[in-house]
Amino acid sequence: MDVSLMVLWLLLAVPLVAIWYAMRWVRMRRGGGVSVALRWRPDDSRESWHLGIGRYEGEEFVWYRVWSLRLKPDRVYRRENLEIADRRDPEGYESYAVPAGSKVLRCESGGEHPIEIAMGPGALTGFLSWLESAPPGRRVHWG
Repeated sequence: MDVSLMVLWLLLAVPLVAIWYAMRWVRMRRGGGVSVALRWRPDDSRESWHLGIGRYEGEEFVWYRVWSLRLKPDRVYRRENLEIADRRDPEGYESYAVPAGSKVLRCESGGEHPIEIAMGPGALTGFLSWLESAPPGRRVHWG
């Protein structure tokens, strides 16, 4: 492939990706949500925190990764499957990788791998309220 043709493709592709990302970001922010960091394999020492926007959509907590081009949520968790197994403060480097003032919740998710969710005080209050407001008969475990 000719170098000038490759440069032309790059000059066209980069602005298109930037516009797509900007439109996605505006759409996410307009829809509301809270800043949340997520780790979906917390027992794997190589797994790092991923920043995103969490939103409550009925019986689901949906999470959009910040550095992604997907329009759909990157992760979806049903309320009836989430159970808080533990709560802790961020340790070491984690305090730099999660939102300021965060608490880390370790959640069991309906037989899937456990996840860790880190969120600041206001987001945590909202998350716990949403979790507690489950339909009658739902057992909430606080770890």
